[in-house]
Amino acid sequence: MKLTHHYFDTGEVTLHYVLAGKGDPLLLLHGWPQSWYCWHKIMPALAERYSLIAPDLRGLGDSSRPLGGYDKATIAEDIRKLVHDHLDIDRYYLMAHDWGGPVAFVLAATYPDKVRKLVMLDTAVPGDGSGTFSQHGRRWHHAFHRTADLPEALVAGREDIYLGWFYRNYGYQPGAISPEDMQEYLRTYRQPGALRAGFSYYRAINQDVAHNEALLRKNGKLTMPVLALGGGKGFGRGIETLESLQRVSTDVRGGVIDDCGHWMQEEKPQEVLSKVLEFLGAA
Repeated sequence: MKLTHHYFDTGEVTLHYVLAGKGDPLLLLHGWPQSWYCWHKIMPALAERYSLIAPDLRGLGDSSRPLGGYDKATIAEDIRKLVHDHLDIDRYYLMAHDWGGPVAFVLAATYPDKVRKLVMLDTAVPGDGSGTFSQHGRRWHHAFHRTADLPEALVAGREDIYLGWFYRNYGYQPGAISPEDMQEYLRTYRQPGALRAGFSYYRAINQDVAHNEALLRKNGKLTMPVLALGGGKGFGRGIETLESLQRVSTDVRGGVIDDCGHWMQEEKPQEVLSKVLEFLGAA
C-alpha cells in the first residue's frame, strides 16, 4: 500500500493528512492520544476498495496546535474544509474512533447529504441525552483533563509514563499497541503544545453538549446508515456505543466485539474489518 503525506492550511490550522488507496472516498478520524496512525493495521485492506483520507485532527499528530478551537464543531469545520474545499470531495463514507466520533457526529448532523454511511468505533455522542460520554464520571481522566493547566504540568516530561498507561491498559489484548507504535504516538505528543491541545478536547465537553443538543433540535436525528461498535472488555465502551448512536440516529446497527478493549482497530483488526467492509459494501 502506498501512503502519501500532505499538509493543508485552512487559515486557522495546518492539517497533516495521509492519502492511500483507490475507490470511493472513506474519511478516517482518530482520537486521543493517537493520530492517523491508529488506522495503520486496517488501512491496507481498506485501500484495496476505497480512497482513504486520514487526517491528524487539530492540535494532534503532526497537525498544528492553535491555542483554541477545540470544540468539535470547529474541528468538524476544519475537516469539511479539507475534504470539500481542498480535496474537492462531495460525498464520502466516514469512520471514527474515540474523539473522532464526536467530530464525525457533527459532520454527519450538519452535512447529512455528504456522509453516505457512518461507522463509530468505541465512542459516544456528547449531548445524546445520557451521561454515557463520561460514563457518569467513571472515565476518571475526563475530569482530570478538564482541569486547567494541572495535567500539562504533571505530565510534561512523563509522556511515556502517562500516555503509556492508556496504551497498555485501555486495551484488552496485551501488546495490541506495540512499543514501536507507542513511540510513534509519543513522538507527536512530546511536541510543544501537544499535551495542552489534547487536554483541550476534554475542556470543550460542555460546549460540545450544548452544540449537539441544539443541532439535534434543529436538524433531527441522523438518517444515514450507522454502524456502532464497542469493545466488550476492559475499558471498551461495550454496548454504550450502540446505545448512544440509537439516541441520535434512526438507522443504526452494531453491537460489541468480544475480547476487545478501547483500541478496537488495533486489537481486533480482522474482526473490525469484516464488520466494516460488510456494512460499507451493503446496498
